[in-house]
Amino acid sequence: MGLNTTASAEKPSILLTFDVEDWFQVENLKSQIPVSTWHQRELRVQKNTDLILDLLDSFDFGPKATFFVLGWVAQKCPDLVQNIAQRGHEVASHGFGHGLCSQMTPKELAQDLDMSRKMLEDMLGLPVSGYRAPSFSITPTALNLIQKAGYRYDSSYNSFSGHGRYGKFDFSQFSKHRGSVCISPGFCEVPVSNFEFRGRVLPLGGGGYFRLLPHAFFKLGMQSVLKKQNAFVFYAHPWEFDPDQPRVIGIHPWLKFRHYTSLNRTASKLAAMIQAFKWARFETVSRFLAQMPC
Repeated sequence: MGLNTTASAEKPSILLTFDVEDWFQVENLKSQIPVSTWHQRELRVQKNTDLILDLLDSFDFGPKATFFVLGWVAQKCPDLVQNIAQRGHEVASHGFGHGLCSQMTPKELAQDLDMSRKMLEDMLGLPVSGYRAPSFSITPTALNLIQKAGYRYDSSYNSFSGHGRYGKFDFSQFSKHRGSVCISPGFCEVPVSNFEFRGRVLPLGGGGYFRLLPHAFFKLGMQSVLKKQNAFVFYAHPWEFDPDQPRVIGIHPWLKFRHYTSLNRTASKLAAMIQAFKWARFETVSRFLAQMPC
C-alpha cells in the first residue's frame, strides 16, 4: 500500500465510518422483520445518509469518511452511491443482503463478497478496496475469503468480547501500525476502536455505545486511544440519525432500548465530536492505509 514518510503522516487520524443500511435491515430487528418484507418497507436510508454528508460538509476543514454500503441499498438507491463519491468520500462494501458471515457457507459468502464489490465498482467506475461484515460477524474463514475476493482491507474486527455476534481473533503474530494489522502484503485489518482499562476491553468505537455514553466520557476515551495508537476508528449507521423512523413492536425490551435510545442526539453528538477533534486528520480508510508499511 506504500509507506508515506512525510511529517503529516504522523498527525493523529480519525476514521469516520458509516455502515449504510436502512432501519429495517438491522440485525436486532430481524425477528420481527423478515427479509422477504424489505421491499415493502419505507426507504429512509438516502435521506439519513444525506444528513450525514451535509453534516460533514458543514465543517470548513473538510472531514472525509468511509461509507460501507449494503449492496441491496446500492441497488435501490444508485444515486446515493454516486453522491457519496462525488462529495469526496470513500465507498466500500457492507456485503449485499446483510447476512452474517458466521452464518453463511464459504460459497455463499464468496458470492456475496464478489457481487457486492462488483456492483459498487460498476456504479462508480472505480475500484472498491474495503469491506465490513454485517454486525462485525467476521471469522478467520471470512477474512481469507475477503482477501481472495480482491479487497485491500477489512474493517470488521471489534475487540469487545461481550457481544455474541462479534468475531474473535488472535492477531499477536501480525505486525501492527497505528492500531491496524498487516495480515499480508497489501491486505490489512482495520479494527474499530475500543477502550482498554486494566486488561479489559470496554466498547467505545461508535454505534449504540456512542449514543449512550456521555460526550465527555466518549471524548476522554478517544483521547486515550489516540494517545496510544495515533488513530481512532469510529462507526455509526444512517438510521441512528433518524428519530422519526418507524417503531418495531414485539422486540425484546433490551433490544428496543439499545436501538431507539438517543436517536435525536446522534447528529449533534457527532458534530460536537468532530469539532472537539478538528486538530486531527479526518480521512478515509484507504487514505489512512496509504501510510501503512504493509
